This record gives sequence, C-alpha cells and structure tokens, in this order.
Amino acid sequence: MPRKPSKTTASRPAKRAAQKPARLAAKRPTTSGSDPSQERIVRALETIAAHLSAQAQSGPPAASFDRTDAFVWHPDGRLSAVPRVSRVDLFLLKGIDRMRDILIENTERFANGLPANNALLWGARGMGKSSLVKAAHASINASRKAADKLKLIEIHREDIETLPALMEQLRDSSFRFIVFCDDLSFDGNDASYKSLKAVLEGGIEGRPENVILYATSNRRHLLARDMIENERSTAINPGEAVEEKVSLSDRFGLWLGFHRCSQDEYLAMVRGYCGHFGIKMDDEQLEREALEWSTTRGSRSGRVAWQFTQELAGRLGVRLAGK
Repeated sequence: MPRKPSKTTASRPAKRAAQKPARLAAKRPTTSGSDPSQERIVRALETIAAHLSAQAQSGPPAASFDRTDAFVWHPDGRLSAVPRVSRVDLFLLKGIDRMRDILIENTERFANGLPANNALLWGARGMGKSSLVKAAHASINASRKAADKLKLIEIHREDIETLPALMEQLRDSSFRFIVFCDDLSFDGNDASYKSLKAVLEGGIEGRPENVILYATSNRRHLLARDMIENERSTAINPGEAVEEKVSLSDRFGLWLGFHRCSQDEYLAMVRGYCGHFGIKMDDEQLEREALEWSTTRGSRSGRVAWQFTQELAGRLGVRLAGK
C-alpha cells in the first residue's frame, strides 16, 4: 500500500510559501511612518525618470531652419545651428578661377530648382577646396530672400554612416540644402562608404531633390592606394573588387581638380589678403618675406599665404577684423 504523506512533509511548502512574502515585505521599503523628505525624494526621482523616458521615446527635436543658414549634423540626430561660419570672401580666392566659376554655376542652378550635380573637389592640400564651398554658399545667398536661401549642413567624415538619417530629416523640408563633408576619405576595412554610395545613387529612395552633396578630398578616388591594391590581391575577381571601390567617386557628377599654385599665384594671394585687411608694406619687402615664408613651409598654397598674412598682421599690430 502507498505510504501516506506525513503532515510535517506536506506542510513544509505551505510554510515556505507563507514565509516568502513575509521576507519580501520585510525587505521592501515602506513609506508609512517614514520621513516626509524621503517621500519627496522618491517622487522627484520618479518624475525625473518619467521625463527621461519621454525624451528617449520622442527623439531629438527637429531643427528650425529659419534661425540661420548653416548647421552641423550630429550622429544622435541633432542639427546644431552655426550662427557665424568661418569663411573667406569669394574674391580673395586666387588661382582657382575655373573651379570657382563651375561650382558657382552648379550651385546657382540647384538653388533655382534646376538639375545640378553632386560635386567632389579634390587635389592639392591648402588650395581652397573647403573655402570655395563655403564662399559659394555665401555668394549665392547674398542676393536671395530668407525663404529662398540655401542651407549649408556639415557632416563629419566619421559620421557618414548616419547620412541616410540626415536625408530623412531633410526630405520633407521646403528649404534646399548643401550637405558638405570636408576631407572625405576611407582607409583600411572602413565600409561606411557604402552608405554614401546608396545616398548618391543606387538606393531605393536616392538623394532627395532638395539636397545636393559637396565633398572635398586630397584623393581623386577617395580611397588609399594600398586599400585598392589589397582588394586586388585578395579578391577572387580583382577587377570587380576594385571597380566597387573606385565607383564611389564616379557617383559625383562634378569633379573639380585643384593643383599646386605657381609663384605668381601665391604672391597674388598674399597681396590680395594684405590689401583686404589694410596691411601696408613695401611691395619688394612683402614679396621677399612671402617667398621666404613659403620656402620654410616647403609649399605654396592659399593656406600658406593666409598663414603668412596672419604672421605679418600680428607682427605689424594689424587686426584682421574683416575675417
């Protein structure tokens, strides 16, 4: 015959179940009879937690494009306004007349709602690639009404993967935007260039009609030579692998090449800066010191001319108020 469970054995689970809530209740803090200040702290913490949760669900607030004409994109979805853009006046950019005229014409067509190309400004460092983009933006906006002005949005190289999210924010806006990436290039196993390719051409949504992309780079194909050679040596079909990498720059419809300037162009840049900022010096002495400065720097470029101008202005006690 089966043995009947003893009363002590059967009662143990019931006792444990009865004791468990009692232990939990003992551990749980109670507010009855406690200090009123503790209750206020609890309520305050609950309010803060509720606000943080609401902010996390709603995401970052949409940017107000009426405030200013320039913004910086952040990977968390924010567009921070730039009240004053660091730029050089268009007429001070010497030795790049052809590239200046082409970019201005392309930008003006885009501002007027006509077809225009994404632009890649590539070539020698310090020759005014990024300065030209910012100067072209200011030049186009100078004669336009507030509602028709172009908006300039800078996206940093390391945030290229978030470019589709930026496009989503801009797509339904009534304004037109230049999305600008300075010093764009890719190294090693960086695959973020695929996000850029999809936005430029090839994605289902593609680039919004009210957005154009301008990028500057020291490389024509945006990729390091060793990166391309590595793809060629390890791929099953080397030609196809290299084509995928090189095709990125092909998706910019406009290529503008910047090359090292001549000595005369360099001196013209120096004289232009000095004349604009009221720096007075004998021309022969100015030329001699400017050439000596470029020799110590090992190059001639717009950046070197500007650095010499800053040195000269500081030495002569002239403030660069027009910058």
